[in-house]
Amino acid sequence: MPLHIGKGQTTSTAIAKIIDYAQNPEKTDNGRLITGYECDTVTADVEFTLSKQQYLRQTGRRRGRDDVIGYHLRQAFLPGEITPEEANQVGYELAMKLTKGNNAFVVCTHIDKHHVHNHIIINSVDLDCKRKFRNFWNSAWAIRRINDKLCLEHSLSVVNDPLVSKGDYSDWLGSEKKPSYQEQLRRIIDTVLDEKPRDFEDFLKRLSAYGVIVNTDRKNLRLKAVGQTKFTRCNSLKGDYTEQAIRERIEGVRVVDSKQKVKRPTVPRIGLLIDIDAAIRTGKGPGYERWAKVFNLKQLSQAVLYLKEHGDMSYEDLKEKTAVAVTRFNNLSAEIKDLESQMSDNAELQKQIINYAKTRAVYAEYRKSGYSKKFRAEHETEILLHQAAKKHFDSLGDKKPPHVRALREQYQVLLAQKRKAYSAYKQAREEMKELYNVKSNVEHLLNISEHDTEREREKTRR
Repeated sequence: MPLHIGKGQTTSTAIAKIIDYAQNPEKTDNGRLITGYECDTVTADVEFTLSKQQYLRQTGRRRGRDDVIGYHLRQAFLPGEITPEEANQVGYELAMKLTKGNNAFVVCTHIDKHHVHNHIIINSVDLDCKRKFRNFWNSAWAIRRINDKLCLEHSLSVVNDPLVSKGDYSDWLGSEKKPSYQEQLRRIIDTVLDEKPRDFEDFLKRLSAYGVIVNTDRKNLRLKAVGQTKFTRCNSLKGDYTEQAIRERIEGVRVVDSKQKVKRPTVPRIGLLIDIDAAIRTGKGPGYERWAKVFNLKQLSQAVLYLKEHGDMSYEDLKEKTAVAVTRFNNLSAEIKDLESQMSDNAELQKQIINYAKTRAVYAEYRKSGYSKKFRAEHETEILLHQAAKKHFDSLGDKKPPHVRALREQYQVLLAQKRKAYSAYKQAREEMKELYNVKSNVEHLLNISEHDTEREREKTRR
């Protein structure tokens, strides 16, 4: 369901309200069952608000009270079928598959009911603060398919015939007028093409996963969206959505304006080899064996092609380049962890300063009362917060706590540094994966076993 600002609220208060509910410590085992992606769970509301301000400055697009500031997903599981930790992981995987890693989100697992369930809050603004989450009509159907597939992968139950509820996800577009079926098909086509299908046949299969019925019996390709009674000829969609245009977009011949496309994480084009013997021992048949042999040949040829494209790179140069990529990845990972630690300390100090200021008057009255037990019982929460803040300040030593405004400015600087580092981190990770796969495949070609490589490592250690 979409989240709007609502009457009598600001963007920051509306976001904080839903995130505070989802992160309720009484429901999440004192915050243990909270996971964040591309945001610090302590200050997620501040980061979401900041990204919307940056989006407004960069694009100038303003929709007022009708604006969607986030999305709220609820994911429930059968009682006794899953642990809270695994439920949190499944929720994280669902959000990642839905957003393709382009939007920050928070997954909060609640254990206060007889059934474990997740609350997933997704920021509507992309990480680059230039676009918003691409949504389309009847996206509930696609979300259910993704969720069912995840549940089956984790050996969990799925609802075969779900009933439509009053709060159905078909209202995701808020007050926006329901688009025509042709517009729905265009949006789904864009979404599927962003997933980089291998070829036109793979594109048609992916369309089916979004509920689109495909008919190729006639001369012209025909499509039918969920709820549509008659088929739509693909060529009648015109522009970048005709059958020929789609084929050209898949092949890379036609490039759609970058302003209309969403950047997706890159995937290494070279995969690891399949252990065919092990697969056969697990019960795979002759068909799988034939496919796996062809797949392995393609990966080996891709590895050789990679070496050719990089100046006939030798195995020694490949090992050195892989080691450099691993070192760069580890350094960026350590840098991001350090920035997250600083952000966490900053957020905690902000919280304690605000708590101290809010409870100062109450604690002064408490001292004037001679530390009265009756007064303490009436104001125990405020007193405990004040004492916790003082204890936190004492742990800083003689250093005077800075102003909250200065801390917020410092936090924004750290956040910008983290986002920049994370962008480099993702690139380094993909480069490292590709080099590792190439190196592994080349070692197979050269008949270099893991025992040989381990023996080489021992020599270098000596």
